[in-house]
Amino acid sequence: MNGMIHETNWITVVKKRMINLAELTPYILCSICKGYFIDATTITECLHTFCKSCIVRHFYYSNRCPKCNIVVHQTQPLYNIRLDRQLQDIVYKLVVNLEEREKKQMHDFYKERGLEVPKPAVPQPVPPSRGRPRKVLGSVFRIPPELDISILLEFIGANEGTGNFKPLEKKFVRVSGEATIGHVEKFLRRKMDLDPACQVDIICGDHLLEHYQTLREIRQVIGESAVQVQCKKNIRFKRQ
Repeated sequence: MNGMIHETNWITVVKKRMINLAELTPYILCSICKGYFIDATTITECLHTFCKSCIVRHFYYSNRCPKCNIVVHQTQPLYNIRLDRQLQDIVYKLVVNLEEREKKQMHDFYKERGLEVPKPAVPQPVPPSRGRPRKVLGSVFRIPPELDISILLEFIGANEGTGNFKPLEKKFVRVSGEATIGHVEKFLRRKMDLDPACQVDIICGDHLLEHYQTLREIRQVIGESAVQVQCKKNIRFKRQ
Protein backbone atom coordinates (compact mmCIF):
# COMPACT_ATOMS: atom_id res chain seq x y z
CA MET A 1 0.00 0.00 0.00
CA ASN A 2 1.53 3.22 -1.12
CA GLY A 3 1.32 6.13 1.25
CA MET A 4 -0.04 9.37 -0.12
CA ILE A 5 1.07 12.75 1.06
CA HIS A 6 -1.56 15.40 1.01
CA GLU A 7 -0.34 18.96 0.86
CA THR A 8 -2.57 21.61 2.33
CA ASN A 9 -2.11 25.24 1.35
CA TRP A 10 -3.27 27.59 4.08
CA ILE A 11 -4.54 30.85 2.67
CA THR A 12 -4.76 33.81 4.99
CA VAL A 13 -7.52 36.19 4.04
CA VAL A 14 -6.99 39.75 5.15
CA LYS A 15 -10.14 41.78 5.14
CA LYS A 16 -9.72 45.45 4.44
CA ARG A 17 -12.07 47.73 6.32
CA MET A 18 -12.72 51.27 5.19
CA ILE A 19 -12.47 53.70 8.08
CA ASN A 20 -14.54 56.83 8.08
CA LEU A 21 -12.44 59.97 8.59
CA ALA A 22 -14.86 61.02 11.33
CA GLU A 23 -13.55 58.14 13.49
CA LEU A 24 -10.03 59.60 13.37
CA THR A 25 -10.96 63.26 13.53
CA PRO A 26 -10.66 63.58 17.36
CA TYR A 27 -7.01 62.50 17.10
CA ILE A 28 -5.96 64.95 14.38
CA LEU A 29 -7.83 68.09 15.48
CA CYS A 30 -6.27 71.00 17.33
CA SER A 31 -8.29 71.69 20.49
CA ILE A 32 -7.50 75.41 20.25
CA CYS A 33 -8.60 76.29 16.70
CA LYS A 34 -10.79 73.17 16.17
CA GLY A 35 -9.15 72.60 12.77
CA TYR A 36 -6.83 69.90 11.47
CA PHE A 37 -3.24 70.05 12.71
CA ILE A 38 -0.99 72.39 10.74
CA ASP A 39 2.69 72.10 11.72
CA ALA A 40 1.70 69.68 14.49
CA THR A 41 3.60 70.61 17.65
CA THR A 42 3.71 68.52 20.82
CA ILE A 43 4.34 69.61 24.42
CA THR A 44 7.07 67.36 25.78
CA GLU A 45 5.77 67.53 29.37
CA CYS A 46 2.33 66.03 28.67
CA LEU A 47 2.45 64.97 24.97
CA HIS A 48 -0.59 66.99 23.96
CA THR A 49 -0.43 68.26 20.39
CA PHE A 50 -1.65 71.48 18.76
CA CYS A 51 -1.04 73.57 15.65
CA LYS A 52 2.30 75.33 15.99
CA SER A 53 0.83 78.82 15.55
CA CYS A 54 -1.98 78.06 18.03
CA ILE A 55 0.24 76.85 20.86
CA VAL A 56 2.81 79.62 20.34
CA ARG A 57 0.05 82.24 20.53
CA HIS A 58 -1.37 80.55 23.64
CA PHE A 59 2.02 80.76 25.39
CA TYR A 60 1.99 84.55 24.99
CA TYR A 61 -0.60 84.57 27.79
CA SER A 62 0.00 81.40 29.77
CA ASN A 63 2.66 78.84 30.69
CA ARG A 64 0.17 75.97 31.06
CA CYS A 65 -1.06 73.33 28.63
CA PRO A 66 -4.48 74.34 27.22
CA LYS A 67 -5.71 70.76 27.60
CA CYS A 68 -4.48 69.42 30.95
CA ASN A 69 -3.37 72.69 32.62
CA ILE A 70 0.07 71.33 33.54
CA VAL A 71 2.83 73.93 33.92
CA VAL A 72 4.94 73.48 30.77
CA HIS A 73 7.81 75.71 31.94
CA GLN A 74 7.93 78.38 34.63
CA THR A 75 9.29 81.13 32.36
CA GLN A 76 9.90 79.77 28.84
CA PRO A 77 7.20 77.28 27.80
CA LEU A 78 8.41 77.45 24.20
CA TYR A 79 11.48 75.48 25.32
CA ASN A 80 9.32 72.39 25.86
CA ILE A 81 7.55 72.02 22.53
CA ARG A 82 8.66 69.95 19.52
CA LEU A 83 7.45 69.66 15.95
CA ASP A 84 5.83 66.27 15.28
CA ARG A 85 6.57 65.73 11.59
CA GLN A 86 5.36 62.12 11.55
CA LEU A 87 1.94 63.09 12.87
CA GLN A 88 1.74 65.95 10.38
CA ASP A 89 2.53 63.57 7.51
CA ILE A 90 -0.30 61.30 8.70
CA VAL A 91 -2.73 64.24 8.79
CA TYR A 92 -1.80 65.28 5.25
CA LYS A 93 -2.34 61.70 4.03
CA LEU A 94 -5.72 61.38 5.73
CA VAL A 95 -7.22 64.73 4.77
CA VAL A 96 -7.44 65.13 1.02
CA ASN A 97 -5.90 68.32 -0.42
CA LEU A 98 -5.13 69.77 3.03
CA GLU A 99 -1.40 70.10 2.32
CA GLU A 100 -2.01 71.66 -1.09
CA ARG A 101 -4.49 74.18 0.34
CA GLU A 102 -2.10 75.13 3.13
CA LYS A 103 0.79 75.66 0.69
CA LYS A 104 -1.41 77.80 -1.55
CA GLN A 105 -2.57 79.96 1.37
CA MET A 106 1.03 80.51 2.47
CA HIS A 107 2.09 81.35 -1.09
CA ASP A 108 -0.77 83.85 -1.49
CA PHE A 109 -0.03 85.40 1.92
CA TYR A 110 3.56 86.24 0.99
CA LYS A 111 2.76 87.31 -2.57
CA GLU A 112 0.03 89.75 -1.45
CA ARG A 113 2.55 91.45 0.83
CA GLY A 114 5.34 91.52 -1.71
CA LEU A 115 7.49 89.12 0.31
CA GLU A 116 9.66 86.28 -0.89
CA VAL A 117 7.98 82.92 -0.43
CA PRO A 118 10.11 80.77 1.92
CA LYS A 119 11.67 77.73 0.32
CA PRO A 120 10.97 74.34 1.90
CA ALA A 121 13.72 73.10 4.17
CA VAL A 122 16.01 70.54 2.54
CA PRO A 123 16.88 67.66 4.86
CA GLN A 124 20.62 67.47 5.52
CA PRO A 125 22.41 64.16 4.88
CA VAL A 126 23.24 62.30 8.07
CA PRO A 127 26.83 61.00 8.25
CA PRO A 128 27.11 57.24 8.85
CA SER A 129 27.80 56.28 12.45
CA ARG A 130 28.48 53.05 14.25
CA GLY A 131 25.95 51.50 16.52
CA ARG A 132 22.31 52.36 16.90
CA PRO A 133 21.47 55.84 15.62
CA ARG A 134 20.22 58.27 18.22
CA LYS A 135 17.32 60.52 17.47
CA VAL A 136 17.95 64.00 18.75
CA LEU A 137 14.99 66.33 19.04
CA GLY A 138 15.87 69.96 18.70
CA SER A 139 13.91 72.85 20.13
CA VAL A 140 11.47 74.60 17.84
CA PHE A 141 12.93 77.98 18.80
CA ARG A 142 16.42 79.38 19.24
CA ILE A 143 16.76 82.33 21.61
CA PRO A 144 19.70 84.71 21.07
CA PRO A 145 22.35 84.31 23.79
CA GLU A 146 22.33 88.04 24.57
CA LEU A 147 18.78 87.67 25.91
CA ASP A 148 20.07 86.04 29.07
CA ILE A 149 17.44 87.11 31.63
CA SER A 150 13.91 85.71 31.95
CA ILE A 151 11.42 87.65 34.06
CA LEU A 152 7.85 86.97 35.09
CA LEU A 153 5.77 90.13 35.42
CA GLU A 154 2.98 89.77 37.95
CA PHE A 155 0.46 92.47 38.83
CA ILE A 156 -0.23 92.55 42.59
CA GLY A 157 -2.86 95.26 42.80
CA ALA A 158 -3.32 98.98 42.97
CA ASN A 159 -4.77 101.59 45.29
CA GLU A 160 -8.14 103.13 44.53
CA GLY A 161 -8.18 105.85 41.92
CA THR A 162 -5.52 104.32 39.72
CA GLY A 163 -7.79 104.42 36.69
CA ASN A 164 -8.27 101.99 33.83
CA PHE A 165 -5.36 100.13 32.28
CA LYS A 166 -4.84 97.27 29.85
CA PRO A 167 -4.07 93.84 31.32
CA LEU A 168 -0.63 92.39 30.67
CA GLU A 169 -0.91 90.26 27.55
CA LYS A 170 2.53 88.70 27.89
CA LYS A 171 3.73 87.97 31.42
CA PHE A 172 6.88 86.13 30.39
CA VAL A 173 9.61 88.35 28.96
CA ARG A 174 13.17 87.49 28.00
CA VAL A 175 15.53 90.46 27.84
CA SER A 176 19.18 91.43 27.99
CA GLY A 177 20.81 91.56 31.41
CA GLU A 178 21.92 95.11 30.56
CA ALA A 179 18.31 96.33 30.66
CA THR A 180 17.49 98.45 33.69
CA ILE A 181 14.38 98.63 35.87
CA GLY A 182 13.71 101.93 34.12
CA HIS A 183 13.44 100.04 30.82
CA VAL A 184 11.04 97.56 32.41
CA GLU A 185 8.86 100.42 33.66
CA LYS A 186 8.78 102.05 30.21
CA PHE A 187 7.79 98.69 28.72
CA LEU A 188 4.95 98.34 31.23
CA ARG A 189 3.68 101.88 30.73
CA ARG A 190 3.53 101.40 26.98
CA LYS A 191 1.98 97.92 27.02
CA MET A 192 -0.60 98.73 29.72
CA ASP A 193 -1.35 102.24 28.50
CA LEU A 194 -0.83 103.71 31.97
CA ASP A 195 -1.71 107.22 33.01
CA PRO A 196 1.44 109.37 33.43
CA ALA A 197 0.21 110.19 36.94
CA CYS A 198 0.52 106.51 37.95
CA GLN A 199 3.59 105.55 39.92
CA VAL A 200 4.96 102.13 39.08
CA ASP A 201 6.83 100.21 41.80
CA ILE A 202 8.69 97.10 40.67
CA ILE A 203 9.42 94.59 43.41
CA CYS A 204 11.58 91.46 43.33
CA GLY A 205 10.84 89.29 46.35
CA ASP A 206 11.08 91.73 49.28
CA HIS A 207 13.24 94.24 47.39
CA LEU A 208 11.90 97.48 45.94
CA LEU A 209 14.01 97.93 42.81
CA GLU A 210 15.59 101.19 41.70
CA HIS A 211 15.40 102.60 38.17
CA TYR A 212 19.17 102.54 37.63
CA GLN A 213 19.64 98.85 38.56
CA THR A 214 20.30 96.44 35.71
CA LEU A 215 18.70 93.02 35.68
CA ARG A 216 22.11 91.36 35.70
CA GLU A 217 23.11 93.30 38.82
CA ILE A 218 19.88 92.26 40.52
CA ARG A 219 20.57 88.62 39.72
CA GLN A 220 24.08 88.89 41.15
CA VAL A 221 22.88 90.56 44.36
CA ILE A 222 19.88 88.33 45.03
CA GLY A 223 21.37 85.12 43.69
CA GLU A 224 20.72 82.84 40.76
CA SER A 225 18.40 80.49 42.64
CA ALA A 226 16.26 83.35 43.95
CA VAL A 227 15.81 84.72 40.46
CA GLN A 228 14.81 81.37 39.02
CA VAL A 229 12.51 80.14 41.77
CA GLN A 230 11.00 82.81 43.97
CA CYS A 231 11.75 86.11 42.32
CA LYS A 232 8.88 87.56 40.35
CA LYS A 233 8.83 91.09 39.14
CA ASN A 234 5.71 92.30 40.92
CA ILE A 235 4.12 95.51 39.73
CA ARG A 236 2.35 97.84 42.09
CA PHE A 237 0.58 101.01 40.96
CA LYS A 238 -0.48 104.02 42.96
CA ARG A 239 -1.56 107.57 42.20
CA GLN A 240 1.23 110.12 42.63
